[in-house]
Amino acid sequence: MLDAKIFNNTKDAFALKTDKDLKRSLFIFRIMNVPMMVPILTFFTKLSLKLRLPVDWIIRKTIFEQFCGGESQRECMPLVKLMYTKKVHSVLDYSVEGKETEEEFNKAADNKIAIIEFASKADEIPFAVAKPTGLGRFAIWEKVTCNEELTDAEEAEWKRIQQRFERVCKKAHELNVRLLIDAEESWIQDAADDLIERMMEKYNKENPIIFNTLQCYRWDRLAYVKDIYKRAKKKGFKLGFKIVRGAYMEKENIRAAKKGYPTPICENKEATDVNFNAVMTYCLDHIDDVSLFIGTHNEVSSYMGLEFLRQKGLVANDERVWFGQLYGMSDHISYNVAGIGSNAIKLVPFGPIRDVVPYLIRRAEENSSVQGEAGRELSLLLEEKHRREGNYVKRVS
Repeated sequence: MLDAKIFNNTKDAFALKTDKDLKRSLFIFRIMNVPMMVPILTFFTKLSLKLRLPVDWIIRKTIFEQFCGGESQRECMPLVKLMYTKKVHSVLDYSVEGKETEEEFNKAADNKIAIIEFASKADEIPFAVAKPTGLGRFAIWEKVTCNEELTDAEEAEWKRIQQRFERVCKKAHELNVRLLIDAEESWIQDAADDLIERMMEKYNKENPIIFNTLQCYRWDRLAYVKDIYKRAKKKGFKLGFKIVRGAYMEKENIRAAKKGYPTPICENKEATDVNFNAVMTYCLDHIDDVSLFIGTHNEVSSYMGLEFLRQKGLVANDERVWFGQLYGMSDHISYNVAGIGSNAIKLVPFGPIRDVVPYLIRRAEENSSVQGEAGRELSLLLEEKHRREGNYVKRVS
């Protein structure tokens, strides 16, 4: 059995952090550990940007450097190469959100293809990532999901969305770069699921290239996986899934209450944990047909995945199983997973500072809202600070 304390090793977890980096992380997670601080700072950040105040340098030196790799792919590479010295891979994510025009969507598709081409030449970057609403308007995805009739103009728009989507998937297949497709809100996810399945059927014949993301706070995701598994076996294609707990819980529950339908979200965190682990276990039990990207900051789920590999007699770095965390979070999982030889990867967001602020705000809000998450980060950072101070005392004694 694996050491139950595998994730307590802060020396290895924070080996790449300088003392200055450690102080910045402590500052940020102390703020996030006080939930009332996040909305206050969010308000002033948005106001400052709206008034065009010169706050870019403050954002860069705090939350941007904590959660982003840089403003461009090439600016991210020193960080990517540094993490790779500890056997931690990267996936670069252009984290600009909220675009609405055809020009912006075409630019986003070109950007995704550029990232795929970039990743194909870098051993450190085995995955690329794309988001459905980054390639087309939210309203169109919603109408298609709800089976609403589209106008002629909307039909043409939907066709262009599908063409962009396939262009990105085709390039991933041509260059053999695995592509993680992000999840969306439940009321547009069906359209994304259907399109992703078509891409899987076309491009996952031999190896899983296209990965769908499953938000396991949705209680219907295990049934979805079982259904698509049957179709994949019948049609002869491989499945790839990135599993996460989910990012839109509050929004989902508010909308369900407002519109009077049952919430698609599990009743509480415990139920979500159970559902996540059930989906993970089902996928791992069908490892010959399903490749899995386990995207979690939960130590129990990470430990279960590692223990599964050991119990099944699979090599620690089996290419079909990856453990991923966001850059700036859960280094105690990423670096300790890599330390025992399993596949560890960081999702590294990048983009112009002002353009990625919506992502950074969402990151801060999610961290502060998840019970115990910011507190766990803070406690580990403090433990490492005390460890270093203790070593310093020993050295000067």
